[in-house]
Amino acid sequence: MAFGFRRFLVASSAAVVLSASSAAPAWADTLADALIGAYTTSGLMDQNRALLRAADEDVAQAVSALRPVISWAGEVTRDFGSSRAYSASFGQYVTSGYGTNTTGLNLIGELTLYDGGSNRLRIEAAKETVLATRSTLLSIEQQVLLRGVSAFMEVRRAMENVELSLNNIRVLKQEVRAARDRFEVGEVTRTDVALAEARLAAAVSTQAAAQGQLVSAKEEYTAAVGKRPGNLIAPTTLPRLPGSVDTGKAIAVRGHPDLVAVQHLVSANEIAIKIADASMRPTVSLVGRIGATENFENEAFTRGGSLGLNAGGPIYSGGKLRSLVRQARANRDATRGQLHTVRNSVQQNVGVAFVQLDVARASKESFRSQVRAATVAFNGVREEAKLGARTTLDVLDAEQELLDARANLISAQVDETIAAYAILSSVGQLTASSLQLNVPQYDPSQYYNLVKGAPSAVSQQGRDLDRVLRALGKE
Repeated sequence: MAFGFRRFLVASSAAVVLSASSAAPAWADTLADALIGAYTTSGLMDQNRALLRAADEDVAQAVSALRPVISWAGEVTRDFGSSRAYSASFGQYVTSGYGTNTTGLNLIGELTLYDGGSNRLRIEAAKETVLATRSTLLSIEQQVLLRGVSAFMEVRRAMENVELSLNNIRVLKQEVRAARDRFEVGEVTRTDVALAEARLAAAVSTQAAAQGQLVSAKEEYTAAVGKRPGNLIAPTTLPRLPGSVDTGKAIAVRGHPDLVAVQHLVSANEIAIKIADASMRPTVSLVGRIGATENFENEAFTRGGSLGLNAGGPIYSGGKLRSLVRQARANRDATRGQLHTVRNSVQQNVGVAFVQLDVARASKESFRSQVRAATVAFNGVREEAKLGARTTLDVLDAEQELLDARANLISAQVDETIAAYAILSSVGQLTASSLQLNVPQYDPSQYYNLVKGAPSAVSQQGRDLDRVLRALGKE
């Protein structure tokens, strides 16, 4: 199940307007821009794409085992020695040396005719590993995009908290001035002035902490998205989500990449048991040889060849082969257990993501009501203080309650957006394809289709592969 993205992500607007005095960059970025940057600049995705290409090559290597292997061997040999014989002429033993120089060149070909099915099984196992690695790449893609969402929204949170803290400082400065003026005319005591000054000092400290958090959030954004944040435009709507927790769990169990990856690993380990069994069977191969030899001493030149069948198999290996079978079965059982664990984890993550979204939504509505009530209360307390019915402390407390409510509302709105995308990730739909991001889509099958037949360098397919590698900058 894929959820539309463009129709709600492009249409976004600012929730809070930053003050004119802030040094915000001139350009504006939407959440879609951040996700595009995260997708196109991620070194983690480049790393795992390379791992996928390496897994593709395992298929090519397994295919090559079914083909003849042709090799050559050359040699230059000098034979030397000495002989000792009795010479009647000289009436004594005479020692003489000798030496011959020989060169040879052989062309050797070998083809496996029967190996118990081991080579073909290795091809199937390699294919299952490729499929598992593709799913792992999708899982990494989800992590990269969710990190991009989180980085975008955390910068938004930090920017708005900085703005709130600046507004709070401006309000408290007015309160301090008002308290001092009222102290001068005897309406309040020095204690009231000190209370206002203490709150102002605390607000300055809070603003410094908020500014530091903004710097940290921008650094995370740069690392996740690949560029410095501009003036980030908050999304006005959330992505389309599954209708219920049960629906989300059903979607996740059917196609979450983490689950699919382990399913393919289970299949690969099932095949590994058969490969271990096949290693105990005999092998038959066809071996051909053609070559030439030349002796420089007697100028003899010979050439010829041979063709034969070689057969062999294990009789006793000290228990190693049976151990390999038991080990393969143990690995298969381990991945089956992992499959059970991952399925439970995927379902749990869906449930937790939905709960987090529900909490964020409930908190947002509550804090919105609190902001409305706190605004009325603050305005009323401030007017009553002018008439002497409220103290300076009452005004400061009302202002602080309003500030806290606004900050909590901002956090709830950010948490709601992050939780919505966390749901997409938990069901396996937080991908560039599902989100319809305007990026060049990476086709995991393109490289596989070029190498699965183990092309040679001189073939057309091999030349096509060279062009692809040059385009990737990997040659």
